[in-house]
Amino acid sequence: MSFELTFFNDSSLIQRQAANEILKQNAVSSQFGLELTEQQALALVETRSLALKENGRIEFGGGVIDKLIYEFCDSPFISSVNYEQTLHDLIDIFYYYKNETIDLISDDELIKYMKKAYDGVCQGSLELLSGRELNRLARNLRFGELSDDSENSIDEEDDADDEY
Repeated sequence: MSFELTFFNDSSLIQRQAANEILKQNAVSSQFGLELTEQQALALVETRSLALKENGRIEFGGGVIDKLIYEFCDSPFISSVNYEQTLHDLIDIFYYYKNETIDLISDDELIKYMKKAYDGVCQGSLELLSGRELNRLARNLRFGELSDDSENSIDEEDDADDEY
């Protein structure tokens, strides 16, 4: 019994294992000039832990960080300069919108939607991704609307701006 409690209380071991899983993604992301150090991977694990806590979520295993890295590493809007910070922001955004979509969308579907919007209509803007596109997705899911109108959202805003 005490062994089990000791094992589950050793958070540094769990964090190191999660960081090692993240570092394995360097094999894929390095093709695009993006690599993380062990310290950066540990910082991402900490961001994930804080995001989970802030959003009242529990997650087992490596979580979604490796999925976010895999999906976003080929984005034309991510470079070695903004790679780590973008991942921190994407982690926060992901968990916030997992709650906002009341889990009506799978992790993989949400990540793919985020990537499509980030590289598409948001043109690399995390503010537009979080503040407009994902907000729209969450609202559509909560109220039962199944439209993917992210492709038209900038056009709609441009039209609205022309009215004034």
